[in-house]
Amino acid sequence: MSHFRVAILSALLLVVAGSSSAWADDDRDRAQWGHSITVGPSETVADVTCFACSVYVYGTVEGDVASFGGRVVVNGQVKGDVASFGGGVRLGDGARIGGDVAVFGSRLFRPESATIGGEVAEFPGIAGWLMLLLPFAVLAGIVGLIVWRIGRRRGAGAVPV
Repeated sequence: MSHFRVAILSALLLVVAGSSSAWADDDRDRAQWGHSITVGPSETVADVTCFACSVYVYGTVEGDVASFGGRVVVNGQVKGDVASFGGGVRLGDGARIGGDVAVFGSRLFRPESATIGGEVAEFPGIAGWLMLLLPFAVLAGIVGLIVWRIGRRRGAGAVPV
């Protein structure tokens, strides 16, 4: 496959993955790429997923909240879990999280009046970034090895001119 075809297929995959309607299973789900999500004080939504952006919860999230490359700020209620990869989690006074909280590459900030129903896993600093990036590094290494092997195999049958 030529480099041009690979670039076109990669761009198409990025567009499909970047469309928020591709992730939203329900009209009440919220998903964004590069634009922060705000759940207003009188709103109730299902799940919230944000890539390269932050999530601000002032109302109620009945499901889970996940942010990749952004922070999560909760001043309302999240009935499920909260996960932030590459950004912190900040809870306001009286904020409630019914499930677990996981923070990779940053910290959890919470006042005593905020409640978390489940467990807290916090991986600040370099340990969090390593845990976050290690799977991608392994995947990149495997892809690189495959590309190198295919290129070597094609080059073996070539006749110099």
